[in-house]
Amino acid sequence: MLKYVGKRLLASLVTLFIILTTVFILMRQMPIEGYFDNFDKVDQAVINAKLQQLGLRDPMHIQLKNFYVNLLKGDLGISNRYRTGAPIVDIIAAKAPISIQMGLMSMALSLLLGIPLGAKMARSKSRFWDKLGTGFIVFINAVPAAVYYIYLQSYGSSLLNISMLFDPKVVLSWVLPVFSMSLGSIAYYAMWLRRYMVDEMNKDYVKLARAKGVTSRNITMGHVFRNAFVPMIQYIPSSLLFTISGSIYVESLYSIPGMGGLLVDVITRQDNTMVQALVMMYASIGIIGMLLGDLLMVVIDPRISFAKKEGVR
Repeated sequence: MLKYVGKRLLASLVTLFIILTTVFILMRQMPIEGYFDNFDKVDQAVINAKLQQLGLRDPMHIQLKNFYVNLLKGDLGISNRYRTGAPIVDIIAAKAPISIQMGLMSMALSLLLGIPLGAKMARSKSRFWDKLGTGFIVFINAVPAAVYYIYLQSYGSSLLNISMLFDPKVVLSWVLPVFSMSLGSIAYYAMWLRRYMVDEMNKDYVKLARAKGVTSRNITMGHVFRNAFVPMIQYIPSSLLFTISGSIYVESLYSIPGMGGLLVDVITRQDNTMVQALVMMYASIGIIGMLLGDLLMVVIDPRISFAKKEGVR
């Protein structure tokens, strides 16, 4: 187990290194005009001084070395355009809490609605709940998210008699963005749990239990659901962590002062240092989520052992 975790951590660090290095080099290919307001009116001496201050006059390998040295010290750098001179850590610290709160509520809603819906669909295969759930899943996956997000905002705000824009002090203003962020995950959990449960229902141990007179409810909840939930458990941490990061579109749509809108803003302003920091955070979140998912599978199902060759993915 420890050997497996060590290998995965090493692979994760290598993956993160490749992502950060690629983003770093690509951002350095952007035109220097993006670092200045009214570039045409800025004196050449001022341009050279700022580029020197940012380290952009150094060779690429020196810039990359300095970036990783500062990163290991916990220094993410300062903002160049979004909030000139402000430490990036302070900017993120001010915006992360609201994305975390919204993400946690969204994921909780996804699990509370998606898991029971998937189980209900599996138990009533080809009947009303299965058809209704299938229609919902097809709709969510077929229709662009931007379409139903806008409809939810327009009609939901009218129904609840609240502003279309987010206000953290108004409880009702949390409802629409949280529900919007959870729709994709609700469909995802319902779809895959139904599939896994239907597969389990066709296995021999279920037929044997029925032959012994075990009730359908006990079979479904005591065996089928538990076994079907094991392969899904690996996706919950990554889904949770990604949702905490915030939905870029939803946060922008409702003017939520969180991490999602921040990423859009710094890309638009070409604030390279902040883009690098945010990409690093999102990449780290995904990698940590995948590792936690694998470990949770071992905890939930002791039959799985990553120490064996066949258990390694």
